[in-house]
Amino acid sequence: MAKKTKMDLFLELARPDEDGVSRWVSVSEFVGDYAGLKLGNGGSWTRKEAALAKCYIIELDKNITTKNSIDKIRLAGFNDSNYSQYIKTNIKRIIKSQRCVVLGTSSPEVDHKNGLKNEDRVMRNEKQRLADFQPLSKAANDAKRQFCKECKKTGYRYDAKQLGYPMSYYQGGSTHSNEEDACVGCYWYDPLEFKRHLVKREE
Repeated sequence: MAKKTKMDLFLELARPDEDGVSRWVSVSEFVGDYAGLKLGNGGSWTRKEAALAKCYIIELDKNITTKNSIDKIRLAGFNDSNYSQYIKTNIKRIIKSQRCVVLGTSSPEVDHKNGLKNEDRVMRNEKQRLADFQPLSKAANDAKRQFCKECKKTGYRYDAKQLGYPMSYYQGGSTHSNEEDACVGCYWYDPLEFKRHLVKREE
């Protein structure tokens, strides 16, 4: 029987869905049959030149207090070789120090506001800005990911009236295009901006 590669072991442990998205896997789970996944310097099998990264987009959750050691790893979709999920360190540090813009909880994930992820400037990391990202709790980010998936599949944007709000979008209509600003106006693109427009609407 052929020996399992580190990629095989991680996929078995992470169990990504049909879109290549997995749960967060803690490095504390690299024991027993998965002990071979223990990370050396630089993350070894998680590096961009490794087999796993050539197939999937890998997200790393690092502990800044322990010299950026990797705490958790997850897969965020299939790698089409066009875009990178890299987020500048200073931006991640600031966002992670904030609270979720939906639930108000601490220790948020760093979310790309544009769920279509079709902005070259942001995704190719050329001139990323803090305003391109927002803090979302895992629960909120998982919900947004599901709604963005449905939006891309159907062409219909998320309707905020489903959450009880009196308006659906603050910009644009129910359908989206493939333009870089197609997400702008959707509740999930920027919940705080959505609420600011809601206040203006009521004035």
